[in-house]
Amino acid sequence: MPDGPAAAYHRVVVQQRVVVVGAGVMGAWTARWLQRRGMAVILVDQYSPGSSLASSGGETRVTRSGHGSDDYYPLWQRHALGQWRELEQAAHRRLFVETGVLWLAHRDDGFEAESFPTLKRLGIPVERLAHPEVANRWPQIGSDDLEWALFEPEGGALMAREGVAAVADLFRAEGGTLLHDRVMPPIQTDGADGRLHRLRTSAGSELAADRFVLAAGPWLLKLLIGLLDDVLEVTRQEYVYLASPPGDARFDASHLPTWVDYDRAFYGVPSIAGRGLKIAPDYAGPAVDPDTQDRRISDRIVDLARAFARVRFPGIADQPVAEGRVCQYEATPDTNFIIDRHPMWENAWVVGGGSGHGFKHGPSIGEYVSALVSGDEAAAAQLAPPDDRFALRPRERVLGMRTSGTMSEWPGLPGSAGLPGSVASGH
Repeated sequence: MPDGPAAAYHRVVVQQRVVVVGAGVMGAWTARWLQRRGMAVILVDQYSPGSSLASSGGETRVTRSGHGSDDYYPLWQRHALGQWRELEQAAHRRLFVETGVLWLAHRDDGFEAESFPTLKRLGIPVERLAHPEVANRWPQIGSDDLEWALFEPEGGALMAREGVAAVADLFRAEGGTLLHDRVMPPIQTDGADGRLHRLRTSAGSELAADRFVLAAGPWLLKLLIGLLDDVLEVTRQEYVYLASPPGDARFDASHLPTWVDYDRAFYGVPSIAGRGLKIAPDYAGPAVDPDTQDRRISDRIVDLARAFARVRFPGIADQPVAEGRVCQYEATPDTNFIIDRHPMWENAWVVGGGSGHGFKHGPSIGEYVSALVSGDEAAAAQLAPPDDRFALRPRERVLGMRTSGTMSEWPGLPGSAGLPGSVASGH
């Protein structure tokens, strides 16, 4: 939107403090935490919280402690899970289903083997299961190709769409302002003095505040033009739900854990509320524009999911597709989040890069960002990582905190040899 006289805009002034752009899991929890700190907060989003067009939409997200040899993320996840459970009580909604999380290990030196001693050292409940134990406890899982499995009994599934909506509802109920509008890219001259003073929206409003948090998910690339081109990737992701056989509860959350096949780049969630078994290929899809991509699932993803199910869940592989979803990840090359001050505006923070990996951490992210924005150095230091993993800087591509990101080692899947390798995507 071109600049114009101030009188041409309807001015919405935040008297004390903060505009948060983006009502996904990161933005919504940040707004709630800032509000808890006594700040006046406007949370603005172009869609409703939990929209199916956003990365925080959809029915479920995995929450698990296993993060390889890293100590930091498991503690953040446990801290966040406590807040998700508190939100359940406050919102009177079921937002967490404790299915447990089963990591399917194909070797003794993989991601699962790194996670096991880390979780034990941190005092997080975890079990190492030999192959026969997996077959005995969950005979509906095809396990002939597995070496062993790591089981987190206190992990499970978060209700994604409902969870984000619950955070936003409480934010509003406690006095926060939720604005339905699209924020336009900031005008460079507005920050000539090193501070951002206002944001304009597509509806012609002007948002003026002392501080800003930019947490627009896959729309960050469009909001901060040129700033994140080498740091953030927005890719198309598809997954399907296969219907449980009639009268068969083996694939329901009461009988099957949430699962991750790290080396095969698949993950999934058992059937919750009769939706069917979620099967998600977990390699990075093609780059997309979140405003224009078509969200119809492809036949190829259905074929991949069925081929995987014939190996891993043969009892459901030929069942009808109950539904499918298309969303987008906005991820960094090393799978760590972006939580940093804007390089030009000292009163603005950029928060993102969390797709797939970030949902479960949402409350911890919001708490940490609120400490940074409010200048609470003690609280920020308690939540901060031991390194610069969240810095807004170029990143090297590495296999990170999600899955291997490639199915090239599994020739049984149709077309798998042509899938991209060494690309971490997520759950």
